[in-house]
Amino acid sequence: MKRNFSARLLALTVALLLAVFSFGGALAAEQGGMLSGADEAKAQMEALYGENQTITDGNYDAALAVKCVNGTFVGKKTDESVIAYKGIPYVGAQPVGEYRWKAPVDVAPDEGVYEAYYFGKVPCQVANVGQRGSLYPQGEDCLHLNIWKADDTGDQKKPVMVWIHGGAYELGGTPEPREEGTNFVHENPDVILVSVEYRLNALGFLHLSHLPDGADYPDAQNLGLMDQMAALKWIHENIAGFGGDPDNVTIFGQSAGGGSVSLLPLVEGAHEYFQRVIAQSGSPEFSRSTEQAIECTDAIMDVLGCKTVADLMNTDVDKIVQAAGAVASMPLTTPERDGVFLPREAFDAYESGAAKDFDIMQGCTKDECSYFVAGFGPEAFMPWAEKCKAEKLSQLTEEEKALVESYLADSQGEDYDILSHFLDQFWFNAPLIRTAENQVKGGGKTYVYYFRVESSVPLLKSGHAIELSELFNHPEDTFVTGRQFDETFSKTMRRMWVQFAKTGNPSLTAEQSPDGQAKEWPLYDLENKYVMVFDEFDIRAEKEADMNIVDWDRTYFLTKYYVR
Repeated sequence: MKRNFSARLLALTVALLLAVFSFGGALAAEQGGMLSGADEAKAQMEALYGENQTITDGNYDAALAVKCVNGTFVGKKTDESVIAYKGIPYVGAQPVGEYRWKAPVDVAPDEGVYEAYYFGKVPCQVANVGQRGSLYPQGEDCLHLNIWKADDTGDQKKPVMVWIHGGAYELGGTPEPREEGTNFVHENPDVILVSVEYRLNALGFLHLSHLPDGADYPDAQNLGLMDQMAALKWIHENIAGFGGDPDNVTIFGQSAGGGSVSLLPLVEGAHEYFQRVIAQSGSPEFSRSTEQAIECTDAIMDVLGCKTVADLMNTDVDKIVQAAGAVASMPLTTPERDGVFLPREAFDAYESGAAKDFDIMQGCTKDECSYFVAGFGPEAFMPWAEKCKAEKLSQLTEEEKALVESYLADSQGEDYDILSHFLDQFWFNAPLIRTAENQVKGGGKTYVYYFRVESSVPLLKSGHAIELSELFNHPEDTFVTGRQFDETFSKTMRRMWVQFAKTGNPSLTAEQSPDGQAKEWPLYDLENKYVMVFDEFDIRAEKEADMNIVDWDRTYFLTKYYVR
């Protein structure tokens, strides 16, 4: 009976999580049917797949080859002016077999020559059409990165921008079409763009050391972030060969990627590998305590019928991924504030100055959780959102509950709008502002933005991930936007991201700005709290108080509980 119930729970909850976190559900049905859309998208992604081979006959274009510590990698031109190097391994052993749930292995010197023509496999996950990168072939042997550079012969070292994809730490991958780097580098040939794969879900964030044979797996709870650090180390040691400056590296990411780049500055030794951070719709909020991580692991073990790590090692990886999706509520299988790799209180670490030497830029969209309303549909969204609200309220004191109920009572719109904006507040808005406040209190500096351009997709508004296709210069990808944004606006946004990577200041002079108008972006401070507002035809600085990004009295305090 218990096993049958677990199976039903597995199927139900996986379907729920996929609908919410991968922008499927009602929207996919409206756009022509989930099954046919998924089949077509899967076929498109699989058509991109290939396996990079060793080149043993010397037959390759030396102009496209770059010698690195772990081999010489030969790229391909993706247009007349951009060379891409895809699927470069940044570890010495892939995390399969005995290396499952082990820290990434450093690369070893290698004199071989290898193709870098195709993306490597994406991490194991429950694939879904809303994250098209997840439809690319998967495998545990997934620790690869990709590099795009202009085809030029200049000697000047270029700033490096390292992209960490989102997907709730559960899914996603670098082959995501809207994040392909050719168009971005074609427009901005003075930067090097890198994207990184890292272990996800239970393979990247699973606490194991409390199990009877778990002592040999002390790092399992934060392997995804350790993978990112290993990639950054590889970049530091090799990017000069591609024309990049290893001492001018910006990490940037959205959603789980935004959370990742917010946590990485708190990791010991991070200062050596990057200097700047752009966190989009993500913060330290989406992390969990050791107690929460153990609770999640125990639930996964129960669904699988496992007692030990040895049992898990003998379990099919697809079953592990499915089980993790089945039991994961809030928080999901996210990074763990374990007091070893990450501080137990991430927000406090910012206030103590842990990230004060990094230049930081961070922001959120106006209607983050409308992404989930549109993707899930209002009728299905409501019970899930009510559950999230109830979980949050259960943590609060009576006085705090009264504050939240007051906020909800004063909110306007349909029931789903009210709940959506409440989730905005404690998942995105309040954590954004608290991170900014604490960064400044800790002696650092940060620039804050508020993105308000709206999608034409029904219900989506200015939702989560709306900026991505335009940021990477893929206006043709309208799955989330529903339309193409104003070309000058999008180019200006990209220019500001690049300017920050170059200088640590995203402001543009009139000569640098695509519309010929200077864009002065003030630093966030504790008095005026200036943010840069991104409206489609008006990019301007405003005080946070005029935007009402966060309710200081009734929702800001929720960040002390993190996401759950």
